Amino acid sequence: MKRVALYLRVSTLDQHPETQLHDLRAMAAQRNLEVVREYVDHGISGTRVRRPGLDEMMRDARRGQFDGVLVWAFDRLARSVKHFLEVLDELSRLNVEFVSFRENVDTGGPLGRAMITILGAISELERSLIVERVRAGMRRARLEGRRLGRPPVTVDRDALVRDRALGHSLTQLSKTYQISRASVVRLLKPCNTQGVVA
Repeated sequence: MKRVALYLRVSTLDQHPETQLHDLRAMAAQRNLEVVREYVDHGISGTRVRRPGLDEMMRDARRGQFDGVLVWAFDRLARSVKHFLEVLDELSRLNVEFVSFRENVDTGGPLGRAMITILGAISELERSLIVERVRAGMRRARLEGRRLGRPPVTVDRDALVRDRALGHSLTQLSKTYQISRASVVRLLKPCNTQGVVA
């Protein structure tokens, strides 16, 4: 008999996980699975990567305390494809199977594994398309003569050097001239006589 964990999440405090729990317990009984632990995140959005119940479940998965995870639906585990695939990838590395009640996906079988691979490929394609769109937008902006990034800041270097000689700290100079400490250090170097911070 395989040991499984149930993961349940409800977004608001007035929602109750009993419906999810009933369906998952019934599925476990039907498949002759032993439920060793139930993890619940109550009143927590699926967009949050850090969740007490999910974090505890992943810790226990790393300790080998169960062989599979049952969830009611994909969106109970994660709302973003990226986070969903990260969790599935870690479970897969730990040899922990993943089963979703609503989508009827089981990574223990070849069809479920294929579906996860397809989801991963779609996610990778989406990332590539976003990168390409950003590059195309930057290329177009350059062709139109628009400057990319922050405009350069001109600082009175002589005044900065004078204030440093008077004993002002790097932090004080950073606040006074409204530039980062790293920029202050760069401007104080003898080779930098321009006084321009990119």
